[in-house]
Amino acid sequence: MKLEFEDWKVVPYAEAWQRQTACFDALVRAKQVGEECINRIILCEHPHVYTLGRSGKAQNMLLSDEQLRRIGATLYHIDRGGDITYHGPGQQVCYPILNLEEFSLGLKEYVHLLEEAVIQVCATYGVEAGRVAKATGVWLDGDTPAARKICAIGVRSSHFVTMHGLALNVNTDLRYFSYIHPCGFIDKGVTSLQKELGYALNPDEVKERLCNALSGMLPSSAITRETETRNR
Repeated sequence: MKLEFEDWKVVPYAEAWQRQTACFDALVRAKQVGEECINRIILCEHPHVYTLGRSGKAQNMLLSDEQLRRIGATLYHIDRGGDITYHGPGQQVCYPILNLEEFSLGLKEYVHLLEEAVIQVCATYGVEAGRVAKATGVWLDGDTPAARKICAIGVRSSHFVTMHGLALNVNTDLRYFSYIHPCGFIDKGVTSLQKELGYALNPDEVKERLCNALSGMLPSSAITRETETRNR
């Protein structure tokens, strides 16, 4: 079993989607022919973009195409679960491409693991986060009228191989969430670590803590880390 961490830095969404799809397809093929499976956890950041999942509703995007252009954002209809969400500067995006069978995980357990990793990262900054019933992701004050989401999660799984993943708001410009109904909700807010703590965080530090949390919960006989600093 091999688990690699890759840092793609800042990459346009379309390119990242293409690249992670190639990694996903390669892992599925390797699994089918009995070759060594290279599991990856990809970290990156995107320019302003909105993504709408398979079960999402178009009306949860509140802007026209022209208005999207004015704010420098794009919209993609993609093949993950969930509704609409935003990615942009200051947000840590994580795309695990994993053969869940190698980790003895079902899909629900895997999503729970992603949530738990983010909950642990928040706790290291003194921010108490948790879950909301029937609402995937990580929340603050989830069972109160002040409920606000700090991390969105949406995944795709085929042949027990995953792609897409999580988006943790670190130093995110939260104004971009006002142009959508985030994840389809109209009665819950959105927050970031910066907003909760009152100061900007070191993104590399957050990235390291997230990697540590994930690697600590994913048993592997061989873990390596690779850093890619350029876009291909």
